[in-house]
Amino acid sequence: LGATVGIIGIHTVEIWAYAAVYMQLGAFSHFEEALYYSTETYASIGYGDVLMPHDWRIFGAIEGAAGVILLGWSTAYLVSLLTQLKLINHDWMTLGKES
Repeated sequence: LGATVGIIGIHTVEIWAYAAVYMQLGAFSHFEEALYYSTETYASIGYGDVLMPHDWRIFGAIEGAAGVILLGWSTAYLVSLLTQLKLINHDWMTLGKES
Protein backbone atom coordinates (compact mmCIF):
# COMPACT_ATOMS: atom_id res chain seq x y z
CA LEU A 1 0.00 0.00 0.00
CA GLY A 2 2.84 2.40 0.83
CA ALA A 3 4.53 1.88 -2.53
CA THR A 4 1.26 2.51 -4.37
CA VAL A 5 0.55 5.71 -2.46
CA GLY A 6 4.13 6.85 -3.02
CA ILE A 7 3.94 6.23 -6.76
CA ILE A 8 0.61 8.05 -7.02
CA GLY A 9 2.16 10.93 -5.07
CA ILE A 10 5.15 11.11 -7.38
CA HIS A 11 2.96 11.13 -10.49
CA THR A 12 0.77 13.83 -8.92
CA VAL A 13 3.81 16.03 -8.30
CA GLU A 14 4.97 15.51 -11.89
CA ILE A 15 1.54 16.44 -13.30
CA TRP A 16 1.32 19.57 -11.13
CA ALA A 17 4.90 20.52 -12.08
CA TYR A 18 4.06 20.36 -15.79
CA ALA A 19 0.94 22.47 -15.13
CA ALA A 20 3.08 25.04 -13.32
CA VAL A 21 5.52 25.15 -16.24
CA TYR A 22 2.62 25.66 -18.65
CA MET A 23 1.50 28.62 -16.55
CA GLN A 24 5.04 30.05 -16.50
CA LEU A 25 5.22 29.74 -20.28
CA GLY A 26 1.89 31.51 -20.63
CA ALA A 27 0.40 28.54 -22.47
CA PHE A 28 -2.76 28.70 -20.34
CA SER A 29 -4.41 31.58 -18.54
CA HIS A 30 -5.99 29.54 -15.71
CA PHE A 31 -4.23 27.00 -13.54
CA GLU A 32 -7.24 24.66 -13.55
CA GLU A 33 -7.05 24.45 -17.34
CA ALA A 34 -3.29 23.85 -17.24
CA LEU A 35 -3.74 21.14 -14.59
CA TYR A 36 -6.54 19.47 -16.53
CA TYR A 37 -4.49 19.52 -19.73
CA SER A 38 -1.45 18.18 -17.89
CA THR A 39 -3.42 15.37 -16.25
CA GLU A 40 -5.11 14.20 -19.44
CA THR A 41 -1.88 14.47 -21.44
CA TYR A 42 0.27 12.68 -18.85
CA ALA A 43 -2.21 9.87 -18.35
CA SER A 44 -3.62 9.28 -21.82
CA ILE A 45 -1.89 11.46 -24.44
CA GLY A 46 -4.88 13.80 -24.23
CA TYR A 47 -8.51 13.84 -25.26
CA GLY A 48 -8.33 16.87 -27.52
CA ASP A 49 -10.95 18.92 -25.68
CA VAL A 50 -8.27 21.31 -24.37
CA LEU A 51 -5.46 22.10 -26.76
CA MET A 52 -1.99 23.43 -26.15
CA PRO A 53 -1.20 26.64 -28.04
CA HIS A 54 0.64 25.98 -31.29
CA ASP A 55 3.95 27.38 -29.99
CA TRP A 56 4.08 24.87 -27.11
CA ARG A 57 2.43 21.76 -28.53
CA ILE A 58 5.72 19.82 -28.83
CA PHE A 59 6.26 20.35 -25.10
CA GLY A 60 2.80 18.87 -24.47
CA ALA A 61 3.69 15.87 -26.62
CA ILE A 62 6.86 15.37 -24.59
CA GLU A 63 4.77 15.28 -21.40
CA GLY A 64 2.52 12.66 -22.99
CA ALA A 65 5.43 10.45 -23.94
CA ALA A 66 7.03 10.87 -20.52
CA GLY A 67 3.73 10.06 -18.80
CA VAL A 68 3.23 6.85 -20.75
CA ILE A 69 6.79 5.75 -20.03
CA LEU A 70 6.66 6.64 -16.34
CA LEU A 71 3.23 5.07 -15.79
CA GLY A 72 4.44 1.90 -17.49
CA TRP A 73 7.61 1.92 -15.42
CA SER A 74 5.57 2.34 -12.24
CA THR A 75 3.32 -0.56 -13.22
CA ALA A 76 6.33 -2.77 -13.85
CA TYR A 77 7.78 -1.77 -10.46
CA LEU A 78 4.55 -2.62 -8.64
CA VAL A 79 4.24 -5.98 -10.41
CA SER A 80 7.85 -6.76 -9.50
CA LEU A 81 7.27 -5.72 -5.90
CA LEU A 82 4.12 -7.82 -5.59
CA THR A 83 5.90 -10.80 -7.14
CA GLN A 84 8.73 -10.48 -4.62
CA LEU A 85 6.24 -10.21 -1.75
CA LYS A 86 4.42 -13.30 -2.99
CA LEU A 87 7.72 -15.19 -3.11
CA ILE A 88 8.62 -14.05 0.41
CA ASN A 89 5.18 -15.07 1.63
CA HIS A 90 5.58 -18.43 -0.10
CA ASP A 91 9.01 -18.95 1.49
CA TRP A 92 7.63 -18.20 4.95
CA MET A 93 4.71 -20.53 4.44
CA THR A 94 6.85 -23.46 3.28
CA LEU A 95 9.57 -22.87 5.86
CA GLY A 96 7.47 -24.19 8.74
CA LYS A 97 6.20 -27.18 6.77
CA GLU A 98 9.67 -28.51 5.93
CA SER A 99 10.62 -29.38 9.51
